[in-house]
Amino acid sequence: MTSPPVTTTLRSGLPDRYLTPEDVAVLFKVPLETVRYWRKQRTGPPGFRVGVHVRYDPTAVQRWAEQQMAIDAEAA
Repeated sequence: MTSPPVTTTLRSGLPDRYLTPEDVAVLFKVPLETVRYWRKQRTGPPGFRVGVHVRYDPTAVQRWAEQQMAIDAEAA
């Protein structure tokens, strides 16, 4: 059974489950390779491993996005 798309499972802006790298790519409308690069460089939202799989906490992704918006606003 596959999970429904992340954009259809949002409640109060956050999904009910941990996000996959593919979910993060969909949320930010960036290529999956960008999400992988962010993780490798430690510049993106913090992820964690569950065995061989990478997952992202939705609240941590939201915090990271808010930090990025604040940095961008300061630079403007």
